[in-house]
Amino acid sequence: MSLLAIGAAALAIAVGAALQKIAGMGLALIAGPVLSLVLGPVDGIIVVNALAVVNALTNTFSSVRDIEWRTFGLIAPMLVVGSIPGAFVVREGSPGLLQLTVGILLLIALAVAMWGKRFVPPLSGKAPAVVAGGIGGFMNTLAGVAGPAITVYAEARRWEHRAYAATLQPLFAVGGASSIVVKTATGAADWSGTEAPLWIACLAAVFVGILVGRLLRGRVAQPIAHRIALALAGVGGVAAAVRGVAALVAGE
Repeated sequence: MSLLAIGAAALAIAVGAALQKIAGMGLALIAGPVLSLVLGPVDGIIVVNALAVVNALTNTFSSVRDIEWRTFGLIAPMLVVGSIPGAFVVREGSPGLLQLTVGILLLIALAVAMWGKRFVPPLSGKAPAVVAGGIGGFMNTLAGVAGPAITVYAEARRWEHRAYAATLQPLFAVGGASSIVVKTATGAADWSGTEAPLWIACLAAVFVGILVGRLLRGRVAQPIAHRIALALAGVGGVAAAVRGVAALVAGE
């Protein structure tokens, strides 16, 4: 890989990790489309899944007091269930189709997170959490993004933001880990396309981003950080979709 590609991936991860520290999510939204462009839709997303686990576990330790473990217990198993059909789609799809799917899924998720949740009626009970977990697991396996599905559930439930942002962290860890395990077990992905310099740079970027996010958390309002993350993710989603269309036209 070129230094430029590694640098672009590391920068996206650092920005995403910083925004996730401030707003509760951001790493996968921003890094997903960038790494998908740099490494391809399969290797790129599995790297995002792995980095999301590291980032989320680190954040979990610092927000453990605010986590709602009962809600976590409803959503987490469905993240695993949702990752299974997602892995088979990854295994059977062509690179171009997967690239296009990553871009489209991300753009749909962003549209729902930004505008659709305003029209979600109040919901209660276990069923909405279970459905959100299943959809989140499927999208996380394909595109590396589980957060928007859970965001819609949080809006429907009128979930208090502090608890919601904290509970997202162990959920992201479970979602990322299950996606990796299921995709590897089904032969949908492997690690052959990733190199040591990329891993070193990306892991360092995670911790740099967390540190920057910690320093900025009291200075940047959460809604602003959230909007920045969604805007950057939108640009990446468009780029991934365009590249997917180009690959399909070229017969890939």
